[in-house]
Amino acid sequence: MDWECCWDRDVIAMGDCPNIHEGDEDLLTSKRRRILEKCSECDNFRRDLGRFSDSSHPLAPVFYLVHSEYQRQKTQIQSLVSFLDNKTLEIRFMHELGFVLQSSVDLEEVLSVALTAITAGKGFGMNRAFLLLADREAGMLKGYLAIGPRNLEEASHTWNEILGNDMDLKTLAMNFRKNKLSSERAKFHDILEQLTVPLSSHEHITIKALDSKHPMLIEDAFHHPEVNPNFAALLGVDTFLLMPLISRNRRVGLIIADNCITHRRITDEDMHSLETFSFPVAFAMERASLYDKLQIELNRVTEAGKKLKEQQELIVRMENMALVGRITSSIAHSVRNPLMIIGGFARSMLKNTPSSDPKRDFIESIVAETHQLEGVLDEILNYSDSLYPARDFWDVGQLVESALRDTSEVLMSRGYASGYSSENDLPPVYIDFKQISYCLRTVLQSDINGMGDDRTIAVRSYRDENAVVIRIEDRSRNVTQAELDHILVPFSETRDLGAGLGLALCKTMLEKQGIPFVALAVAEAGIIYTIKLPTYKEEQQ
Repeated sequence: MDWECCWDRDVIAMGDCPNIHEGDEDLLTSKRRRILEKCSECDNFRRDLGRFSDSSHPLAPVFYLVHSEYQRQKTQIQSLVSFLDNKTLEIRFMHELGFVLQSSVDLEEVLSVALTAITAGKGFGMNRAFLLLADREAGMLKGYLAIGPRNLEEASHTWNEILGNDMDLKTLAMNFRKNKLSSERAKFHDILEQLTVPLSSHEHITIKALDSKHPMLIEDAFHHPEVNPNFAALLGVDTFLLMPLISRNRRVGLIIADNCITHRRITDEDMHSLETFSFPVAFAMERASLYDKLQIELNRVTEAGKKLKEQQELIVRMENMALVGRITSSIAHSVRNPLMIIGGFARSMLKNTPSSDPKRDFIESIVAETHQLEGVLDEILNYSDSLYPARDFWDVGQLVESALRDTSEVLMSRGYASGYSSENDLPPVYIDFKQISYCLRTVLQSDINGMGDDRTIAVRSYRDENAVVIRIEDRSRNVTQAELDHILVPFSETRDLGAGLGLALCKTMLEKQGIPFVALAVAEAGIIYTIKLPTYKEEQQ
């Protein structure tokens, strides 16, 4: 019998078998492999087998039976290999997913991974997924996040982009969180808002699924007796899967998944795979949520501890200041009475002493020194009074103009020129007017060594967030920052008791009230003072 197929030849040439192509050259000399891999599927072999079956050879029916069984088993083996390959991919996917979920305590990351896994082709391959979270305090099941296309054009673009970038699940989830999380939430905002359902609405299909703690595959949703027509219309699909997220019998949330674009049937295997996937997701979500709450509580406790420490430091500081205040007040009152008597007698003697009297110069010196000591005592007594400020809302312009008016005579006598500028519509500031006014007057007429050529003082006020800043530029001074910092320490100037005490007192007053006071010595620009006055009460913050 003349055979059409080449199965009876030990060696063949390229072109003798229609099923051998480039890359299969080793089959040309291997008869056994050629028969098993190529001949059983060859049309020529089938015709040879048919002719052999029609012959009267006693082995013809047996050979045909063996060939049919071989074909059946080969098909089963190929199907099993395909099944094992799919299961291998699924196991790898679940292992990768489990690793990400177990290692993350960031809720946004967990949700990004979960929704990406549901919709990714390398995952469960659903077209779209909605996540609803259970808010037990509000008693609501709220639409929180969604992922997926809203039309075929968007779906094609997304799938082509994924195919062009061979990324693993973690990379896909990171890319989604970084580039698409906000846009996906905004894209499905209208649907997510309407997916809010009270947890007490036990007749609603989502609450039923959540209460049952088992997945529900809804088919023919528009005519389903348990599905509200408005809910089906909102999703816009006839078939969808409800997957409750349960962790330790606690209702964490619900996933709604569908194939709104491809309309691929959701199988029982899909449902079982998603059910297996839902357990680690629910646990990871609850853990991330608890971690967030723990972080909030930790931050709250840390902040409380910080405030407690600040309060303790403030109490110690206030006690020290009160002690200093009592001492200085006691000393000042003890000195003031004899000083006033000395000054009074000296001024009385000065009035009755003619200018030609040689003793007049000594009496004038006593009057001047007494006047200076009285000023120092006033500053010391003001230091004691500054422990208890009385605050209210005041106009900044009125405050600055009043200080400039009170100091104008002294500034003019020293040859100074002063000016004031202000932004429009500045809000009132919450201050102790008396103390801040005293500080402004002190800064304007401070007696600091290091006189320069430019005797100009410029004052400006402007808004800065929840405060109004008063900036004073005294261009007549020429000191270093170290010298200026030294002056701002109370009683650090012992060479001349009055020099710098007022500035140190101002700094103490303002710091006690939480008002920033900064003094900067700027080369060739003099001294720049900034006082930042609050526009609110502390309880309004």
